[in-house]
Amino acid sequence: MGRIRWLLPALLLAGCAQLPPRVETPEQSAPPPAASGAIAERVAPAEARNPGHSGFRLVSTGTEAYALRAYSAQAASTSLDIQTYIWHADLTGKLLAREALDAADRGVAVRILVDDLDARAKNKGFAALDAHPRIEVRMYNPMASREGTLSKVAEFSTSFSRLNHRMHNKSWIVDNRIALVGGRNLGDEYFDAHGGTNFVDLDLLMAGPVVRDVSASFDRFWNSPSNYPLAQLAPDAVNASALAALRLALEGLPDELARSPYAHVLREDPAVQDLLGGKTALHWTGEWQFVSDDPLKQRLPEAQRSAVLLALLPALESARSEVALISPYFVPGEKGAAKLVELDQRGLRVRVLTNSLAATDVAAVHGGYTRYRAELLAGGVEIWELKPAGGAEGNFSLAGSSGSSLHTKALILDRDRSFVGSYNLDPRSTSLNCEQGVLVTHPALAAELATLYAREIRGERAWSVRLLEGEVQWTDGVRTEHSEPDAGAGKRFQAWLMKILPVESQL
Repeated sequence: MGRIRWLLPALLLAGCAQLPPRVETPEQSAPPPAASGAIAERVAPAEARNPGHSGFRLVSTGTEAYALRAYSAQAASTSLDIQTYIWHADLTGKLLAREALDAADRGVAVRILVDDLDARAKNKGFAALDAHPRIEVRMYNPMASREGTLSKVAEFSTSFSRLNHRMHNKSWIVDNRIALVGGRNLGDEYFDAHGGTNFVDLDLLMAGPVVRDVSASFDRFWNSPSNYPLAQLAPDAVNASALAALRLALEGLPDELARSPYAHVLREDPAVQDLLGGKTALHWTGEWQFVSDDPLKQRLPEAQRSAVLLALLPALESARSEVALISPYFVPGEKGAAKLVELDQRGLRVRVLTNSLAATDVAAVHGGYTRYRAELLAGGVEIWELKPAGGAEGNFSLAGSSGSSLHTKALILDRDRSFVGSYNLDPRSTSLNCEQGVLVTHPALAAELATLYAREIRGERAWSVRLLEGEVQWTDGVRTEHSEPDAGAGKRFQAWLMKILPVESQL
């Protein structure tokens, strides 16, 4: 009873925490593309050979995705801009933090923009980075309280409508010359470095004018009142002692990496070796569109909120023969399901790859998807659901480790157009979270994505979902299942609960 007496006042006090007025900050813009340095030396001649065009490369392995970020930070000469939804304090997350710190020590201007939903728990680490004179950290849609689960819960209870909008964008921009954009956050499971479940994910490495578009989007978010400088949120935590402690904590990371199984995986990956040898090739095209949501999208009319969807709809309408979707959190809604069925009825082949219930890390979203699964199948849409990969704990290889979960957000149209980004085909990506992505026309790039798609839907990696006599069935060519295969009771219950509750707008 005594605990209850103090718990309610504590919740009320925590819930009263309010953000102060945001301090006025001068407008900032990314510098012009670097004219010198290792990246400019490699990229500028290729741009000159392809005037007005941009170069694109699919980055499908987590090891190459990590290596590109680490080596580009090491090569940075003027600027490093990082925008992310999640930045874990694990091996690769700390290694990339060290690379950013090392770049700043060399005189590179580093800007870090992180969504505060995850970053709040690492407030001390980000504050230590912010103490560096060449690093500035800002938090998107931050919480007023900076620590404690109780205060977080209380603040959400009183400010849910504001805090429910998050920044899901992911960009890594170096010297305004190259950029990585896609689905990956920063952490072990996004780079095939986790001993348990890793994400099947995708980035685009880009060069050329498209990079300036990505930089302009970063600047738009950076200068928006949607974020706060961390130095305003936690001024006492931003100090020289914190930075010195962070340097000490990061000092032993190279040795930790060398001792880890991940070091062997990095050495194995031929794409990483090509990168080290300067053999990374790009596909150049003049037909591309980078699109990013407004950082204040929640203030827009709902039909105008998703700049990404508004760009994708005309592309879908113009498809001639084939649409292949990859969406880990797939909740199409009534309109989306009807659109996919309509495309099939027009004679297009429509395919969807998403997570199985056993593979997903968000069972609630799977419950929202199952409302439309039978309708889609009846309408001719082909569906595959990724299996969780098997294997022993810590069994690292280029194929991943002991488990996998789909995290790729991509689209193939007619084998000549591709989309890669952060956007899931679900209500949250459409109306609540800020998203971005790139639509590119290049047959070779689309063919590479189609090859990846074909690999992921093979029977050993995914279930083919069918509707037979009104019953949903799963088959991989060897087994046929009549209920969600390999899913535990807990996940089944969560999915069922979300299917019957009126919460689809939050999924």
